[in-house]
Amino acid sequence: MTANTTTESATRTPGDGTPGIDPSTTNGPRADTSTARPGRSARPEDGRPPRPDRLSRRDALVLFVLCAAQFMVALDFSVLNVALPVLGRDLGMSPSALQWAVTAFALPSGGFLLLFGRIGDLFGRRGLFLTGLTLFGAASLLATLAWDPASFLAGRALQGLAAAAIVPTGMSLLTTTFPEGPARDRALGISGTLLSLGFTIGMVAGGVLTDVLGWRSTMGLLSLFALVVLPLAIGLLPTSRARHAGADTAGAKGRPRLDVPGAVTVTSGLLALIYALSTAAERGFGGADVVTTLALGVLLLGAFVRIESRADAPLVSLKMLRRPTVAWGNLGGLVTFSMMSTVVFVLTLYLQETLGLSAFETGLVFGVQGALSAVAGMYAPKVIGRFGARRTLAASLTGQGLFVAGMLLLNAHTWSVWIAAAGVSLASMFHLGAIISYGLTVTSGVPDEEQGLATGLVTSTQQVGITVGIPLLGVLATTSGDLLSGVRTVLGLDAAIVLAAAALVAVGLGRRGTARTS
Repeated sequence: MTANTTTESATRTPGDGTPGIDPSTTNGPRADTSTARPGRSARPEDGRPPRPDRLSRRDALVLFVLCAAQFMVALDFSVLNVALPVLGRDLGMSPSALQWAVTAFALPSGGFLLLFGRIGDLFGRRGLFLTGLTLFGAASLLATLAWDPASFLAGRALQGLAAAAIVPTGMSLLTTTFPEGPARDRALGISGTLLSLGFTIGMVAGGVLTDVLGWRSTMGLLSLFALVVLPLAIGLLPTSRARHAGADTAGAKGRPRLDVPGAVTVTSGLLALIYALSTAAERGFGGADVVTTLALGVLLLGAFVRIESRADAPLVSLKMLRRPTVAWGNLGGLVTFSMMSTVVFVLTLYLQETLGLSAFETGLVFGVQGALSAVAGMYAPKVIGRFGARRTLAASLTGQGLFVAGMLLLNAHTWSVWIAAAGVSLASMFHLGAIISYGLTVTSGVPDEEQGLATGLVTSTQQVGITVGIPLLGVLATTSGDLLSGVRTVLGLDAAIVLAAAALVAVGLGRRGTARTS
């Protein structure tokens, strides 16, 4: 990243995407410019120099609200998983129909991310974020009170649609509130930690809540969460007007203009792709509907690229996609999410089917994983601050791959649970480092008016990654005649893919001319 880019991002007004001008910071180092923000004094009352990563009280509260919303969505990804058998018996859903409890959420949450991220850029992120929170709370209440499969699946689909509004706008509000440098590193570190913890805690809490209060309590928890976060967001998030990047995003009357053909093709393409991959996870790739929707998704995404290359006001700037930091950063994100979700899936099968652990005991294993991920989240921003996001991303992928490879030592003996717990926990620590550093890599140096697009790409990569890993590799474990042998095969391929991605990312981001991300 050039010095000019660093200076520009360090002087932006928080939240509204409007650049400020501070002559005193024009050529100063980033450690100084990161504190030159409205509402933060140049020197504290005790006379000591300011810490560049120290947040004001209001900034800390804003960060709490944004992270709480992200945690809530992450919780929704996993809290229902262990409750599915009980839910199916209560609502009369067949085992084959239960996949729709997951797919109904994944389809809109992944399909509409890019569209909602761009709508937030053009028409205002705060309003869309609050709308998403409101819809999420109402949808969770509908799922809690569901009286038949249709009403439950409707609630899940609306939850996914709300998540598609919350995640990219919340991330872009975070990246425009906290300037590049230690403050943003710390904020994204906390956000990434809570994202990982939300998924892990959801697995443990889902089992406890289902046993004690029934499956409806898992959805009721999310409704209460939204009820708490929404008024805090209304009171704390600054009111702002959307900023538009010149005439190319506005119509003849100066109004923001949305690339409708691009929005239709990318949203339809992502919906088809996620449906195909989600269905393949349950029934394999041989079904006619899987093959048809997979081919349709690829064709629509190809059409989207062609439309964007000719559009006057594209939904996704192909120039942005050609940025090495965006392209290679998103590759790292796609691999770390897809391969770690696969590890969690096959280890769940291994622990319960091969070692005979209960669902609660399995949850405790992943609880250790969550605790160590929290530790990693505390130190990742410091590592990134010292070595840079690019190097940290490549190193984190390498560490993840090596510890996944270490789990090839798993066997049928009970004591192997310690190998599983240590392997998945240490791999997850590096996984969290990859999550934080890839988010920083992709969003660094991107203008505020395009942060919604950049964070939409980040979160789309995350959603597709979580969706694609299990059907591509996890099916090898479920269809193997010997589960232990199948698990080892999946772990070996998983480790090889992550290590190969680490090498590609290191080379791609290390080329001369690549924008600096630290």
